[in-house]
Amino acid sequence: MEKAKGTRPGDADGAEAGQHHPAACDGALTKAFSFLGKRWNGVILATLQHGPLGFAELRRAVEGISDSVLSERLSELSAAGLAHREVEPGPPVTVRYRLTPDGTALMPILTELAGWASRHLPDMPAARRGGRG
Repeated sequence: MEKAKGTRPGDADGAEAGQHHPAACDGALTKAFSFLGKRWNGVILATLQHGPLGFAELRRAVEGISDSVLSERLSELSAAGLAHREVEPGPPVTVRYRLTPDGTALMPILTELAGWASRHLPDMPAARRGGRG
């Protein structure tokens, strides 16, 4: 993959060290928020920070999520390298999900973001939060 010209200090366009590159920053934030802002992803990650959980345990812990959406989100989080699916041989065979090192590294950021949101963003009325998913 080719590096975009001017996205890092010292690139060929003469950018100085420490210079802000809005396009690169905006692109990274857009990518992060489009993934983490997807309904349930942040909640699932935050739930897994306390240790590995099975599917049914996660479903009970993440109130309001459907089985199909939980399965889809777990697949997405696994594909992104933030969660890991572990199959424990049985009988009975059990499947548990845990955070990867990348997922664990994200937790302080999500915790800080949640704290900021509770301090600065108004509560949304129930009608605006959307339906079950």
